[in-house]
Amino acid sequence: MPKDRRSPGPAPRPVPDGLDDVDRQLVQLLTADGRMPNNALAEAVGLAPSTCLTRVRSLRERGVIRGFHADVDLAALGQPLQALIAIRIGAHSRDEIDRFRTKVPRLPGVLSLFHVSGANDYLLHVSASTPDALREFVLNHLTADPAVTHAETSLIFEHVRATPDVRH
Repeated sequence: MPKDRRSPGPAPRPVPDGLDDVDRQLVQLLTADGRMPNNALAEAVGLAPSTCLTRVRSLRERGVIRGFHADVDLAALGQPLQALIAIRIGAHSRDEIDRFRTKVPRLPGVLSLFHVSGANDYLLHVSASTPDALREFVLNHLTADPAVTHAETSLIFEHVRATPDVRH
């Protein structure tokens, strides 16, 4: 048994947010590489593979890990253009917000929808094949929506994905 392997016995006491140091290490490793094999995860954090699998399953069941996703090259899929679109909604009725939140994530090219504070109500992250396709998306799906009073598009020149530091 490696000398850094944890001894059997009660699990370490969780920190106030419900995650102990091992949970944080597992999340950090899986954030960096969601396909990391369980045996490698277990070795990296000093757990038996069965215990590691139980820990990861618990993180998923508690909603700490919500899923595993592929980092896709949008240009390779014919969608080289990305933009953030700031959107203002006119009527802030619950029904209108719910309709907008349900509709927009299903539109073609939508990558993410963020409900934000400030002058705008939403930020929409989209991809498109060409500037014309992006313009048509905005005209057909956003400015044509009676709830939308303002849509301002900013092109993304570069997107660098951060690796969250979950140790703290």
